[in-house]
Amino acid sequence: MTTQIRPARRTDAARIHALIVELADYEKAIHEVLASPAQIEATLFAADTPTRALVAEQEGVVVGYAVYFYSYSTWLGRNGIYLEDLYVSPSARGTGLGKGLLRELAREAVANDCGRLEWSVLDWNTPAIDFYESLGAQAQSEWVRYRLDGAALRDFAESGR
Repeated sequence: MTTQIRPARRTDAARIHALIVELADYEKAIHEVLASPAQIEATLFAADTPTRALVAEQEGVVVGYAVYFYSYSTWLGRNGIYLEDLYVSPSARGTGLGKGLLRELAREAVANDCGRLEWSVLDWNTPAIDFYESLGAQAQSEWVRYRLDGAALRDFAESGR
């Protein structure tokens, strides 16, 4: 079976969107996907976008993706890479494509002198947690993730508080 990890191209946008929907369905949050294929294309492949993507192909068909961007650690004084999404379709799992996507990101991080590669995972996603830990990744349980979005984001931005 022919497999390949490569940088995503504009022509991959619709397939990446379809995989985003698959991931959201798996995470029981399909109702939260507001992006359209056109929005994915416009934002992920804009000339000035800080976001990048890799895709995993099997027999020429995109079956997985990783979307990421560079972050910064003040404590390390170095850039890092934040992995927003890593997803491989169920039919292609166990073929090494997820590991290949992460390895390619690790190589990019090392080549660019990044201090870390990090991501978040849902606490109930045991298969993903087991996979990440098998690679040597460690949970950062002392940190609590916060988010402002939707009306709360707008209200805060527009308020004087």
